[in-house]
Amino acid sequence: MQNANNERDHQKVSEGKTRVAALQFASGTDVGENLVTCLRMIDEAAVHCPDVMVLPEFCNHISWYEDADHAWRVAVELEGSFLEAVAARARQHDCYIVINVSLRNTDGLITVTSLMYSPCGARLARADKQTLMGHENTWFTRADTVGDVVDAPFGKVGIFPCRDGVTFETPRCLALRGVQLFCDSLNSFALDEASLHVPARAPENRCFLVAANKVGPLIPANVLEAVSAETHIPVKFLYGAGESQIVSPAGEVLARGPRDEEAVVWADIELEQALDKRREDGTDIVASRRPEIYTEIAEAPEQAQATEPVASAQVATLVPSSSGKAALAELPDLISRISSETRVAVLPEMFCLSWEEVDFAVDVIDALAASLQERRDLLLCTSLPLPAAGGSALAAVLVGADGLVFRQDQLHANARLPGLSLADEFKFCEVEWGRVCICTADDMRYPEIAKLAAIKGAHLLLVPGVPHPDWEAAWALPSRAAENRMCVVYSSEHGQIANLTADFTLMTSWRERSFDGYINQPLITRVRASVTEVQLNLGAAANKLMSEQTDLIADRPWHLSGGIVAELAE
Repeated sequence: MQNANNERDHQKVSEGKTRVAALQFASGTDVGENLVTCLRMIDEAAVHCPDVMVLPEFCNHISWYEDADHAWRVAVELEGSFLEAVAARARQHDCYIVINVSLRNTDGLITVTSLMYSPCGARLARADKQTLMGHENTWFTRADTVGDVVDAPFGKVGIFPCRDGVTFETPRCLALRGVQLFCDSLNSFALDEASLHVPARAPENRCFLVAANKVGPLIPANVLEAVSAETHIPVKFLYGAGESQIVSPAGEVLARGPRDEEAVVWADIELEQALDKRREDGTDIVASRRPEIYTEIAEAPEQAQATEPVASAQVATLVPSSSGKAALAELPDLISRISSETRVAVLPEMFCLSWEEVDFAVDVIDALAASLQERRDLLLCTSLPLPAAGGSALAAVLVGADGLVFRQDQLHANARLPGLSLADEFKFCEVEWGRVCICTADDMRYPEIAKLAAIKGAHLLLVPGVPHPDWEAAWALPSRAAENRMCVVYSSEHGQIANLTADFTLMTSWRERSFDGYINQPLITRVRASVTEVQLNLGAAANKLMSEQTDLIADRPWHLSGGIVAELAE
């Protein structure tokens, strides 16, 4: 952790607000011209007097190289003229600057590195890219240590580049180290980066986020057509997707740039808000974590020995219009409206019981089983209060015609269920059409749980849900499905079913759709009242390969995820 102070900062802190800016622009193949562009955009941003400026990824040269020697020649040195000029601009404009470059290292290797400079021009932080994307693995080496955290007068800052924010691990580790502001440098043509993966990281950790993306061609202009033909990606999608943005801990997009133009987007933020980790029910999302359960996230990947899923399976959500015993009475009619092809139907959390009615839960399981006597091929999923050691557990259950099939008790404490007894293990269930995990709505709010399900080889995650904040519907639930390539069914009023596209791996032929700018955007079906059915592409969950040498599970940054499984100091 680095400290940074100057008199101007103390004055700003007293005002209680920090002005942050994301600089959006294009880079090319001439390192000198790219430096001129960086300095010009810094000067333009300085008009708005930001405290922190964030520049995109690969500011020195677009990520496209003829060979290893070329990659080395256009990479910059830590004490070289390129970065010295950026540091000088930080001094000139009296602000913090975050920039990302391909960086020569003294060991002869090249890293994709984010750097933060102070208003005095001092280098405060370095963060090498932890997960490389596709061809980046050819030229660069992955980080072997976690990035620095800067303890600035206005708050704690963490920096990371592009792909490290597509999945939850890197930002989560930073948040657990007390970071209040994420600075994310992007070099992305993917539309789903700005619409889903980037903004999810802010409210997921209750932190602020500034993300700066590129515009313009991401490969040399003279090879655009040839690369498009080879990769099956239309030329228009080989350009930076822009939409640089600033997101609040509550999931509000405070500022967003255009898709295809240079821009400086800025906002005034109160970093004190990122110290409050309580969600709407009063539960502290950090204090309630269970690191001892997440150990597999920080362990070397092993090939999950999962049953090969069927290519597709139909699922349903059932949302009764009433509550209590009346909801249970609706069940036979709802089941009668389900297609004969449906294999599992998910009900909302405690759809017919209150938390205090634990004594009646066994009767509900019997009633669920009785309702399936004419549909013995169907499973029902819900959550119920059930007796457990030391009190009552909220258990997600799978019920078949012969009774209880599988039970997963809630893992995380919350403020809304007094006397909740917690489980100590997250398990999976094999069914004839694939491997399934189930969890309660509260457990689903922790990205660690969806990651564990994917590591365990689950193709489908079932969640008896509750009404949730808008940002969870827009970003959290789709992100859980996308970053783990796993179908998700969340049953509640305004819930959703997240399905997977069959076409996913970049640089391969896509059969069911042409590349449309979205690499990994789940297909979302909104849950309606009564019955909603979807045919899921379960077979797609077996493919985790985003691009060459970039498998979402096998190539995750497990070796730098120790913070996720470490107990926090008191």
